[in-house]
Amino acid sequence: MKPHHRIFFIQFAVALSLGAFVSRLPDLQLKFSLTEGELGLLLAVMSSGVLCGLTFSVRFIERLGARTTAFVTVFGASLFFALIPWMPSALLAVPLFFIAGVFTGAFEINANIETDRHEALLGYRIMSRAHGMWSLGFCITALVAAGMRQAAVSIELHTFIVLVTVLIAGSIVFAGIEKAPRRQDAHSGDTPIIAFPTIGLLPLCLVAAAPLLAEGASVDWSAIYMRDVFAVEPFVGGLSVTIFSSFIAIARLGMDPVIDRFNPRPVAITLLGIAAIGVVMVATATHPVVALAGFGLTGIGCSSVYPLAISAAARRTDRPAPVNVAALGQTTFLVFFAGPPLLGFVAEHFGIRFSYWAVVPVLAAALLVTRALAADPAPVTGQPEPAQPHG
Repeated sequence: MKPHHRIFFIQFAVALSLGAFVSRLPDLQLKFSLTEGELGLLLAVMSSGVLCGLTFSVRFIERLGARTTAFVTVFGASLFFALIPWMPSALLAVPLFFIAGVFTGAFEINANIETDRHEALLGYRIMSRAHGMWSLGFCITALVAAGMRQAAVSIELHTFIVLVTVLIAGSIVFAGIEKAPRRQDAHSGDTPIIAFPTIGLLPLCLVAAAPLLAEGASVDWSAIYMRDVFAVEPFVGGLSVTIFSSFIAIARLGMDPVIDRFNPRPVAITLLGIAAIGVVMVATATHPVVALAGFGLTGIGCSSVYPLAISAAARRTDRPAPVNVAALGQTTFLVFFAGPPLLGFVAEHFGIRFSYWAVVPVLAAALLVTRALAADPAPVTGQPEPAQPHG
């Protein structure tokens, strides 16, 4: 296994755990007897944990190194996602939501920094592929979850099986992780304990946040949307997450060569436009098939905009790369995890269709600041990755 493939697996493993968990949110909602707004509050607690992980973990990640951080964050997040369904009440689950969020935020910094450093070593882009592994993990786990729900497998047993899978596979893969060297043009300053975004970083934060809001709405609320609007079978409702995740995974896994050829800004503009079309299709759908097609287009549109923003932030030379990535991650993942809870309140008071309409203005605002991607100070100019023999 190549060194950067082990970094890819960090994304894949966390996606397996988180994807299994969010795919069973309708069951968790019923288990705890929660309204959409109350479920949104629990997700907001997780969001605050993610924010803490992104804000305070940079220095600790640099000290621990990529391998140890992978073990701690991936296994920690997977454990607490698996423990939440076993809680007897939502109140007792609150601290578990927060701790799972902390590990998730710290994992994000570690995975993105190592991916950027491996990009510098390889000479071509791999950031989109790394996030494609996240989406592939979501796709696989969402498909399994749809089958589990249809077969009436309990959420407790389902998440426990996923935890065991991640522990076994992660122990094998993470053992061989080697920390990549910093970029040659990287800022050599000290890494602060807290990372905040600068004014120059804010446009990139908006570009990254818009597709993540659409992604959060699609991943967290799509199964509930399909159930409440169309009263479909659990398997069909679960297909919404599966279709979204499969389309975003396919697009991300194949997008790096496209970005190298056409440059980040035109690709981002096209993708944000596709995402807007997909969200509007979901909001106006009169048939389940139309809604599922809308989730598919939204997946394509959300695919590589966030990885593009991460790469641009990591290559800025005003501060150390981990600080800029953490600062961008704070803002965007706050949207990713806090956005769905807010959309839950919108759904409860104005209807779940309107919650998807609320995403459209954010996508439009991101289109207005895509120029921030054109200012990438250290573009990748290497050759595309050569084909590897099978075996």
